[in-house]
Amino acid sequence: MLARPHRITRGADYKAVVRRGVRGAGAHTVTYVTQTGEDRPARFGFIVSKQVGTAVVRNTIRRRLKAICSEALPSVRMGADVVIRALPSSAGSDYQSLRDEVRRSLEKKAS
Repeated sequence: MLARPHRITRGADYKAVVRRGVRGAGAHTVTYVTQTGEDRPARFGFIVSKQVGTAVVRNTIRRRLKAICSEALPSVRMGADVVIRALPSSAGSDYQSLRDEVRRSLEKKAS
């Protein structure tokens, strides 16, 4: 999955990306991207609220998003911070449609 240097862990970092980042909306996710200009690997964070579903469903969606982002990591610019918010409709989506949507928004915003 995503190694420690590729994860956003602090709440303040999540807040900064969501407030200042470029927003891209899809049917199942909302993606926020900020270019920090720092010389470090890209970092990802995920927001999956209780509106998405039960704990099992939320964790499944989070694991899918992590796998998708680890695949897309080489194409994301160095120093980028990306936060992906899962919408309630993501609970009913399959892996392929979720993957296509996230990849499309990352190509537009983070490359």
